[in-house]
Amino acid sequence: MDQSYRIDCLQYANWSEAIFRQFREGGLDAVHVTVTYHENFRETVHIMEKWNRWFERFPELIFQGRTGDDVRKAREIGKTAVFFGFQNPSAIEADIGLVEILHTLGARFMQLTYNNQSLLATGCYEAEDPGVTRMGRQVIKEMNRVGLVVDMSHSAERSTLEAIEISGRPIAITHANPASWHPAFRNKSDDVLRALGQSGGMLGFSTYPHHLHGKSDCTLESFCEMIARTADLMGPERIGIGTDLCTDQPDSVVEWMRVGRWTKEIDYGEGSKSDAGFPPMPNWFRDSRDFDQIEAGLRAVGMNETNIAGVMGNNWLRFFDEQFQPA
Repeated sequence: MDQSYRIDCLQYANWSEAIFRQFREGGLDAVHVTVTYHENFRETVHIMEKWNRWFERFPELIFQGRTGDDVRKAREIGKTAVFFGFQNPSAIEADIGLVEILHTLGARFMQLTYNNQSLLATGCYEAEDPGVTRMGRQVIKEMNRVGLVVDMSHSAERSTLEAIEISGRPIAITHANPASWHPAFRNKSDDVLRALGQSGGMLGFSTYPHHLHGKSDCTLESFCEMIARTADLMGPERIGIGTDLCTDQPDSVVEWMRVGRWTKEIDYGEGSKSDAGFPPMPNWFRDSRDFDQIEAGLRAVGMNETNIAGVMGNNWLRFFDEQFQPA
């Protein structure tokens, strides 16, 4: 891969022209954006239609991405390719036929769970994890067939390990960090990360403060040293960035993420009311304009230029090339 690409494999911002311009200021060739948390099929299509309007309004900044070649096109013409993904399988409802329909509409990643038990697998906040369900096995098979990537970012341990084993194609964890570095519910064990790397899967490192060592006070050096250690564990070609940026979102959006329509009570997630809203970002990564800081930080901890380019985007691009097309 001759060029060094820059890809962020997860954002859920309060979308606006200002944020699209931040993409460009940060040199982002591609961004994977969440279009579903708890929405059903029709609501998800409505959100995709909103994106169509943004593509029409800001054609000089963004366009819809469907393949790895769209990332190359974005670099060539100075725009950002936007790829759709789901943080919950709610969009397929209980209908496996919608997997192919949604891939046709542009979906490229789907989590089998958010934080709770789903029809497909178990989320990371559940006390018990019985693993991938009967429907989950069939949906994974169908996702493999059409080129919709299995994402286990919010899934529990057994479910994640089973998804890696069941899937005939490599899966992704688009936005999480090692639990050995910071023990948040969603961060992943070394067993999971080792299995993910050995299977050809990808991990995207998150800058969401609740998942950082030291939270908002996490240092750039600590973050980049963690990336370097994970490269040793998984292989430097199996890691990238998935910031989980929620730029300009109000705290009320956290309530939608964690509560949806499944409860009348507020779910505080990581276990305390102090985690109820969006925490301040670390001072070295405020938004998409700060990707240069991560690149410089990786250089400072001794990563070589090939591996840095891989982390910043080339590894995700290779994964896109291999996984977004039908089997």
